[in-house]
Amino acid sequence: MAAMLLPSVLFPAPSHAGQSTTTPHTEAVAPVARPAWVLAAYVSLWLATVCNYPLWRALAQLPGSQGLRPFAFAVAFAVAIAATLVALTSVFAWRHTLKPMLSLLLLAAAAGAYFMLSYGIVIDSTMLVNALQTDVHETQDLLNWRLPATVLALAGPPLVWLWRQPVLYRQVGRQLLHNTITLAMSLLVAAGALLLFFQDFSSTMRNHTEMRYLINPLNSIYALGNIAAKPLRRDTSKILPMGEDVKLGASYAQQQRPPLLVLVVGETGRSGNFGINGYSRNTTPELAARKDISTALNAWSCGTNTAASVPCMFSHLDKAAFESRKAEYENLPDMLQRAGLAVLWVDNQAGCKGVCARVPSFNFTTAEAVKAAGCVDECLDTAMLQGLDERIAALPAAQRARGVVVVLHQMGSHGPAYAKRSAPAQKHFMPECTSNVLQECSRDQLVNAYDNSIVETDHFLNSVIQWLEAKEGHADTAMVYVADHGESLGENGIYLHGMPYSIAPDVQKHVPWVTWLSPSMQTRTGISTGCLQQNMRDKRISHDSYFHSVLGLLDVQTGLHQLALDVYADCAAATSAPAAKKMPLPG
Repeated sequence: MAAMLLPSVLFPAPSHAGQSTTTPHTEAVAPVARPAWVLAAYVSLWLATVCNYPLWRALAQLPGSQGLRPFAFAVAFAVAIAATLVALTSVFAWRHTLKPMLSLLLLAAAAGAYFMLSYGIVIDSTMLVNALQTDVHETQDLLNWRLPATVLALAGPPLVWLWRQPVLYRQVGRQLLHNTITLAMSLLVAAGALLLFFQDFSSTMRNHTEMRYLINPLNSIYALGNIAAKPLRRDTSKILPMGEDVKLGASYAQQQRPPLLVLVVGETGRSGNFGINGYSRNTTPELAARKDISTALNAWSCGTNTAASVPCMFSHLDKAAFESRKAEYENLPDMLQRAGLAVLWVDNQAGCKGVCARVPSFNFTTAEAVKAAGCVDECLDTAMLQGLDERIAALPAAQRARGVVVVLHQMGSHGPAYAKRSAPAQKHFMPECTSNVLQECSRDQLVNAYDNSIVETDHFLNSVIQWLEAKEGHADTAMVYVADHGESLGENGIYLHGMPYSIAPDVQKHVPWVTWLSPSMQTRTGISTGCLQQNMRDKRISHDSYFHSVLGLLDVQTGLHQLALDVYADCAAATSAPAAKKMPLPG
């Protein structure tokens, strides 16, 4: 109701002093045309106040937020936001662009407010990239009646008002002058409002950095600008070759069987919710029954979303160097293929984020693949094992003879529709949350649904191991499972993932890392599972080690291989082999 009443206060009809709007025998007098800056100011006030409810709620929850000065600071903050928006829209204050731009800001702000309120997220460039790369199935999981209702409530009244208002446009020269004056005056007002409470503003932004990502819709505008400026900061026109010195090690010269390594890229896996990692619930019964796996309890991701983590973990660069790189480079699949191995990427997610662009791949999320696999709407991860033998057989024979690396990219525990991520047989914890509006579920129901998805992942990983065990007669087999990032399940009002890394909770960054080596692979590499169980369990590792560890496990040699980052190197028996010469890393 408040949303319906505010337009009449913020957006009053233009006055007609001394003139009645109607007479007994005439039609209503048309509203007076308003200057463009007036419309921009009214809409910006609505955006700064009503559509920034998540920001004002967060400010109100900070320590010391009671009293007159905090209230005055919030008012000044709102004025600064509104003035900044007026300054931005003054650039578009022309006949054919003003109303469309203001409408776009209203819709973006309303949608942003919904997601920030519903999932406790913030909006930055990585969140927008993740949203832009989301596939149809993931988008459907986010849709519910609350989204259009919220957008209608927040954007509907001002949109109706906006498009009913006549605007006073001047000749080009005079309009440009007015727009320039509006821009300058708005920036002065914004600066003045902030300077009045500069210490408060500086302290808040420094000590609570998440606030800057809640300023709606300036957060989205900044994020889009950051994405658009990416080509200016990084050359994306070409992919630079890496590891041109790569070659297969001595173990391939006299091998009786080629290696067959499956790399399972997990999705949204919380390390703390894995039974084998000490969770109070046995969410991993099939893996727990095995004595031939090792698990790392202290593994950390490169990012908090798939678009950030997957390219980073397959890169030769560490997290800091990857994020500040000036060019795009080839990655681990490229190098394995160049070394002479057969590489196949199978995806049950929203794509490989460019990592598999130059190797054979298959995607289970297409309508044709879903239908062919006998799935309804979408496939569980076990479907990736269907037809896998045939897909491997289609790879070049000469490369298969040397060795095969298969990457299986899971749907895993992707939310918010966690209940869709497990088969009925894996639903060990009931009742579970079946809604994608997570606030409608109790905490227990939400955790039950998520934990059931981990049970499904446990079943999938054990199925992969069993599939590999069946190949032992003609291949040295192994599996490495690492999740791309974790997940928030309502802790401190935060759901899902994708928070900026610097402020993200640990549950979005702490990931599981599980290794299984067949007896023949242990003999081939000199790496025993018993050693890994002791050496890797508590050692702090991260995605920075992934590239180097896979190279070491496969005995693929290159100057890029850093022994210090190879988590399996300490357990390798062949210590007499000279360490790979370290070379400076580009980037």
